[in-house]
Amino acid sequence: MQLPQSKPLLVIISGPSGVGKDTVLRRMRERGVPFHFVVTMTTRPPRPGEVHGRDYIFVSEEEFKRVLDSGGLLEHAIVYGHHYGVPKEQVRRALVSGKDVLMRVDVQGAHTLRKLIPDAVFVFLVPSSEEELLERLRRRHSEDEESLRVRLSKFREEMQRLPEFDYVVVNADGKLDEAVDTILAIIKAEKSRTKPREVTIPEG
Repeated sequence: MQLPQSKPLLVIISGPSGVGKDTVLRRMRERGVPFHFVVTMTTRPPRPGEVHGRDYIFVSEEEFKRVLDSGGLLEHAIVYGHHYGVPKEQVRRALVSGKDVLMRVDVQGAHTLRKLIPDAVFVFLVPSSEEELLERLRRRHSEDEESLRVRLSKFREEMQRLPEFDYVVVNADGKLDEAVDTILAIIKAEKSRTKPREVTIPEG
């Protein structure tokens, strides 16, 4: 009997700002999971502790526009005034090498990627409550109350896109490893599909 062969997965981790997308992926790296972690390009300045080339590829607006105009980004978006984009060739090379690929994007970016790469696995990270999200954003000390109101409104709007995703994972305060374990379980289940996903990165 010929069993179906699992192919490299492209796993999209998304969710509202402040939900902990970066934190979840950082913990997965710390635990040594054998995936390729896509490094997003952005024009926003680094936050304390962030490293160029590991957390993000930090570039000027001019450099970002050059890469965008050359067709080098899989998707791009403007989030709170800063540009973000996913380098296309980085994703393609990782998949060709046979590695599963993990990518974090904002909700708008996930919506775009769903159309471009329907066989990717889409995971929506959520906080355990609105109050928890607000508390996380306040702990950053980078938002005034008006900005927090804007982000809360955006959060409610983005939650309406939940049905577009394959899975939802709660990333509750103090339970980071539970969220990571859930994502790893999702990937393990996807590897056991009788009809493996066929991920194709669009040309051009």
